[in-house]
Amino acid sequence: MSKKILVAYFSAGGTTERAAALLAKVAGAELFEIEPKEPYTAADLDWTNKKSRSTLEMNDPASRPEIKSRIADMGGFDVVLVGFPIWWYTAPTIIKTFLESYDFAGKTIALFATSGGSGLGRTESELRPCAPNAVWKGGKLLNGASEASLKSWVESLKGE
Repeated sequence: MSKKILVAYFSAGGTTERAAALLAKVAGAELFEIEPKEPYTAADLDWTNKKSRSTLEMNDPASRPEIKSRIADMGGFDVVLVGFPIWWYTAPTIIKTFLESYDFAGKTIALFATSGGSGLGRTESELRPCAPNAVWKGGKLLNGASEASLKSWVESLKGE
């Protein structure tokens, strides 16, 4: 039985978007961009500014930035690959918004990320409570990943 895969991603600068597009191509998956209702500006993304939007969101555990649109039929997917850039050693808070917006009961979730210098760290353990009834699989950092390595990873997630 073939499993239907969704690649859902948030990208601030395009790097994660490129990785997600390649992953969707290799996996034969549908692609969905997790877009903030209020787009981020360059000033919002200035992590060196303690008052920038991204810094304020990441320092507030209750932060849940609004998402611009929804997936019409999440029920049609078996595997959901959720991607993002690593911010402050974890996922941006908009990923929590996404995960809390749907019922992932019985679905497989795997994380993928891009990063300038850190790995996934504690990201999965921080996100699991947002989709507690999902089947969580190991995540992957996609910096420079080849099509062959992506294909192998996706096949391992499908359990076929």
